[in-house]
Amino acid sequence: MEKQTHPHGDRELCETGILLYTEALRRRRITRAAVAPAPCLVDMALLYPDPLDDTWMCPVLPSAALAHLLQPITREIHERIQLTASLVDSLAPLSAVVAEDPSLSITMLDGPTLIDTKVGEAARTATQEILTVQPGFSRERKLMIAGLSRSLAAIERGARLRHLYQHPARYSPHIKEYLEQVPADRLEVRTIEQTVERLIIVDRAVAFIPASADRHTALEIRHPALITYLVQVYEVLWAQATPMTERPATTSPDAPVTSVQRAIARLLAEGTSDEMVARRMGISVRTCRSHIAKLMQALGASSRTHLGTLLVQSGLADARTPPPKAR
Repeated sequence: MEKQTHPHGDRELCETGILLYTEALRRRRITRAAVAPAPCLVDMALLYPDPLDDTWMCPVLPSAALAHLLQPITREIHERIQLTASLVDSLAPLSAVVAEDPSLSITMLDGPTLIDTKVGEAARTATQEILTVQPGFSRERKLMIAGLSRSLAAIERGARLRHLYQHPARYSPHIKEYLEQVPADRLEVRTIEQTVERLIIVDRAVAFIPASADRHTALEIRHPALITYLVQVYEVLWAQATPMTERPATTSPDAPVTSVQRAIARLLAEGTSDEMVARRMGISVRTCRSHIAKLMQALGASSRTHLGTLLVQSGLADARTPPPKAR
C-alpha cells in the first residue's frame, strides 16, 4: 500500500483518522484499504497488522496508545505538556468506546462543580502525599479556605503536602494566610518562574489536569503509566523551583536584569506574544509589558526589533531563535 502524504503534523489526528479509528475500536479491526486515507493512524501506532490476516489492521486501546505516545517525549517540559493536552483532546473522548478496567480509566469531568467534587473526594482519601501545581499569581480566598480544609484533613491522616506556585504568589495575602495555618513540618512550598498548567496528584494513584483553556473541563486520570509520567514532570519542576523560605536568585549580583526578566527575554526571543508571555509567567499583561520596558531600558533598545537584536547579543536569548516581533 503506497503511503499517502498528509497535511498535518506527525503527532496529530485528522478528522478522517479519528472516524476510522473509532470504527476500528467498535469493530475490533479494520481493513488496510479502509485506513489508506489516514496514514497518521499507522504513523502514530494506533493500528497494527492483524497477525492472522495481513489484510486487516487491529486498533490499540486509546489509553494504551496515549501512554505509548507520551513515552518518547523528552523535550522541554512546556512542550511536553502542550503535546499531552493535544493527544488527550484527540484520544481521551474515545475511551468510552471500549469497556476498560475502571482503575485504568481517563474520565472527562465537565464543569467546575463536578471537578471540585472529584478533587475533594480524592483528597479525602489521601494518606501519603498530595502534590499540586497552581499557576498564576493569586487565588481566590474561598478557594484557599476550601483547600485549607482538605489539607488539614489529609495531614491528620498522615499525608504530606507539596505545593508549587509561581514567584508572584509569594506576595498573595490569601496564600500567606493559608501557609500560616498549615503545620510547617507537613508542608513544603516552592515557587518557580514558569510552570505548566494546574496539576493535582493524590497518593500517586489519581491525578487531575485541565482539559480546556478555560479550566471548565478536566481529566481525572488513574492510568498508572500516565500517573508515573505526571509525577516525573512534577519532580523536574520541583527541582528547578525555589523554596518559599529563600529569595529567588537574580541573574547575577551586579546585573540590572532579574531572573524574571531573563525568562521573559527567552520567551520574547521565541516570538511569543505579550499575552502568552504573561500567561506563561503567571503575571498580568500590564506587569509583563512593564518588565519588557525595563529590559529595553537596561539594554538601551530603541524599539522592539532593536531589543531582539540586543537580547541575542547580550546572551539573554538564544541566537538561533527569531527576534521579538514589533507590536
